[in-house]
Amino acid sequence: MRIPLRDTAAVAAGALAPFATALVLMPLRTSVTHTNLALLLVVVVVAVSAFGNRFAGALAALSAAAWFDFFHTEPYQSFHIRDRADIETAVLLLVVGLIVSQLAVRGRTMRRVAVMDAMHLERLHGTTRLARSGTSSSDDVVRRVREELIEALELRGCRFEYGALIGRPPRLDPDGTVRVDGWIWDLERQGWPDGEIELRAIAHGRYQGRFLLTPEPGSVPPPLEARLVAADLAAQAAAALDDDAVSAGPRS
Repeated sequence: MRIPLRDTAAVAAGALAPFATALVLMPLRTSVTHTNLALLLVVVVVAVSAFGNRFAGALAALSAAAWFDFFHTEPYQSFHIRDRADIETAVLLLVVGLIVSQLAVRGRTMRRVAVMDAMHLERLHGTTRLARSGTSSSDDVVRRVREELIEALELRGCRFEYGALIGRPPRLDPDGTVRVDGWIWDLERQGWPDGEIELRAIAHGRYQGRFLLTPEPGSVPPPLEARLVAADLAAQAAAALDDDAVSAGPRS
């Protein structure tokens, strides 16, 4: 599975940004206290953590402590430290950097989750309003669900297929799992399976059709919450189709 570009850039920043900062601060090492220099490096760790992930933040903390030792403690250009106070500062820089990096990543994760939850809720409410408006057909609801699935699952494409089931493509189930030939597929480790993935539209126990999902090649699968929302959206489309079938007869 391909590593996202953002994560790659964050790891690179975690390794290089503290080194570059410690190098730039070298002219100040005799005029600024070591504690203040360490605090400046902590700021770099926070910035990397806010941009990247936990691994990048931890790497930045380790890098900051190492280059603080190398450039700003005697003997210079050595990883040996003579002064006890410098040892304490380096250790505190590492510990504080690790703690702050994890807090920064956690805060960014919580903000992202809150934003995604609000977006998923609006998708469900928007589709429900359309289905209950009385002015939209079931085809309109299906079209809306297709668009929402592309956004929610970050797909390259999505189409809806009426009628009987043909073939046995990988299937996204209502519980958010993906099955391939009857076995649960490990999305986190293996990524999306190859080819189209079906998401069945079923309401009141009656099959109405299926959405065929086409992920972006090499893309990271969405979290479980997004997959559960996708299943709920498919159920709304199925309910709209079922209402039409009850009132106007089965689709030919």
